[in-house]
Amino acid sequence: MDFDQAVAAHTAWKRKLAKYLDKPDGSLEPLAVSVDDACPLGQWIYSMGATLSDFPEYSALRSHHARFHRAAADVVHCANSGQSVDERITIGSQSEFTMASSAVVLAIMAIKKHAGG
Repeated sequence: MDFDQAVAAHTAWKRKLAKYLDKPDGSLEPLAVSVDDACPLGQWIYSMGATLSDFPEYSALRSHHARFHRAAADVVHCANSGQSVDERITIGSQSEFTMASSAVVLAIMAIKKHAGG
């Protein structure tokens, strides 16, 4: 996975979540969603991406990615409880989910820049 594919993997996961939120059926569990090394990006971060662990941006990426999954788990919990989640994921909002998601992408791009890629 290269850096652009890492961003694409993150975006694809967000699309999967958005689709789920249209019709939450309980198939996503907050505990499972909170795990940050199960998605394709997380698997990359903890395997091939770890070759970049000397970069300070790598630690930021790990941290922001874990934060994103905690925020996503909160959104899933709310959806599974029948609560509205629109304001929690709206692009441009100041929600934890949106800020964490943006931080993930910015961290990937910072690593890309540092690595010269």
